[in-house]
Amino acid sequence: MMQKTPPHHLKSSLNTIPQGVRRVHLIAVCGTGMGALALMLKEIGLEVSGSDNGIYPPMSDLLADNGITLLEGYKAEHLGDADLVVVGNAIRKDNPEALALGERGLPYCSFPEAVAGFFGRGKRTVVVAGTHGKTTTSSMMAWVLNHAGKDPSFMIGGVLQNFSRNCKVGQGEFLVVEGDEYDTAFFDKGPKFMHYDPEVTILTSVEFDHADIYDDLGDVMGSFQRFMGRHRPEAAVVAGPGSNVARVTAEAPCEVLTYGFKGESLWRPEILKDTAPATCFRLFHKGELYGEYALPMPGGHNVENAVAVIAACHRLGLDRHVVADALASFKGVRRRQEIRGEEGGILVVDDFAHHPTAVASTLAAVRSFYPDRRLVAIFEPRTNSSMRDVFQAAYATAFDAADLVCVRTPPQPEKVPEGERFSSDALVKALGASGKDAHLFPDAGGIVDFCRANARKGDLLMVMSNGGFEGIHGRLLAMLEARHAEGKKGGGVA
Repeated sequence: MMQKTPPHHLKSSLNTIPQGVRRVHLIAVCGTGMGALALMLKEIGLEVSGSDNGIYPPMSDLLADNGITLLEGYKAEHLGDADLVVVGNAIRKDNPEALALGERGLPYCSFPEAVAGFFGRGKRTVVVAGTHGKTTTSSMMAWVLNHAGKDPSFMIGGVLQNFSRNCKVGQGEFLVVEGDEYDTAFFDKGPKFMHYDPEVTILTSVEFDHADIYDDLGDVMGSFQRFMGRHRPEAAVVAGPGSNVARVTAEAPCEVLTYGFKGESLWRPEILKDTAPATCFRLFHKGELYGEYALPMPGGHNVENAVAVIAACHRLGLDRHVVADALASFKGVRRRQEIRGEEGGILVVDDFAHHPTAVASTLAAVRSFYPDRRLVAIFEPRTNSSMRDVFQAAYATAFDAADLVCVRTPPQPEKVPEGERFSSDALVKALGASGKDAHLFPDAGGIVDFCRANARKGDLLMVMSNGGFEGIHGRLLAMLEARHAEGKKGGGVA
């Protein structure tokens, strides 16, 4: 029997979300973004259900506690009497519920179409896009607008510490959304950011990433150029540093506002102090001093993220002093240089860094913020790109700021064709050849055991992965607590 796929793809959610929607069903509801969308739809009064193969805490508890019906697995009958079905990008066209959409002719859309269609209509939308920094920058933007009394709606790929959540249905005029360059759905292989209509876009950076869906840097740049090309003339793009960003924005049909430490940027910061508890900097606009700021985060890359937000807020008409106050009270994003705890004088920090550029900038930032600590980098190559050999050489210089490097072998290497796989062993050998103290481990347990024997008071353990890393953060802290309680001496922490 020929497989059927849905024939009614909603081409533009800004205009085509069906009228009178009462019940929405989400396929693959337990993902971070889809779960947040489910909560937002429930908050505006809709009846919401969702299905997934992996229904487990904490997402399952959060959804269930908010009255969202959870259905285990994928079955045609799960669609019920839905007026609209939102299809997550993890779903393939042969999924039983996707096939049922075609058979029943139900209206359906993708995740970004639902966000734009339900929460973007009539809003002043701020989109934050780029290879690096978009989660932190969009979180800063949402917090600044909230601090300014604008009560924004937002949908972001990380949990904002100021809100303890990654989404909000606000009553104000603004929507802040993280614009992802990853593909939208099985029926729409274009990037998610193509579904938003921004008044202001912040473009932080453009590099090669997502090697599983993009062929090369040119392919990535083509997606960003298409996104730039759909901006309205009255919109603005706040454009970060780098030649790739300049090339991508060169023919944008709207105003382009540049920022960065180098060159002739319209917005240019100068760092005054870069040690804990805050990075202090002053900012020049068109060569004139615009203001001075204290950001409770490390690193020049976070200063640039803050400058992008300041420039966007200036374009949107916010008071510069209110913006400065908001940035000073920004608590950051979970898994972005997040301090997970300290035991026996050893600090455990978590970060999402996986791309070599992000690894290098994160380690350099932490090094400057904590100059007196020995920096131990603990790295898990886990993403579709980092498990491929495309960045094999680049990783060899990404750990320059670290004193000691622990590298895990890639989990589930079978996801990548054998001839294209990243080699943790080769990375450790390359680091060793350059004089770096580097070690290879098959799993998180081996790293915890190594740290039990070798970590010492004053160390900073910098864990970098886009996944749970086998619960390594909690395991490290528990081990350090036990070791400290035992009062062991000699090479360890008393």
